[in-house]
Amino acid sequence: MLKVDEILAMAGKSMTVERVYGEPVEKDGIIVIPAAAVSGGGGGGDAGGAENGGRGVGFGMGGRPIGAYVIREGRLRWQPALDVNRAVAVLGWVTVVAVVVGATLAQRLRGR
Repeated sequence: MLKVDEILAMAGKSMTVERVYGEPVEKDGIIVIPAAAVSGGGGGGDAGGAENGGRGVGFGMGGRPIGAYVIREGRLRWQPALDVNRAVAVLGWVTVVAVVVGATLAQRLRGR
């Protein structure tokens, strides 16, 4: 059975640059290098081993595409990925805040 520190060491090894940048892809003289935002975290435990009611470990990792580097005719440029879900969520929050602020300002102006 793996020990907690061994599991966490393996989890740490999974957080590498290879998880952030994908393999370059070349087509028609254009090279694309995909990039992602990757995050993770882990926990531990022990308190005497399984026979004493102890143990525990946890690790989670997530990622999302953020864009790609594009090399064309010797020129490098960054092409950000559009996260539609995030854009809609931000637009929703901005709308809610605008409505609340607008209602508060309208109330204050009426109260004068």
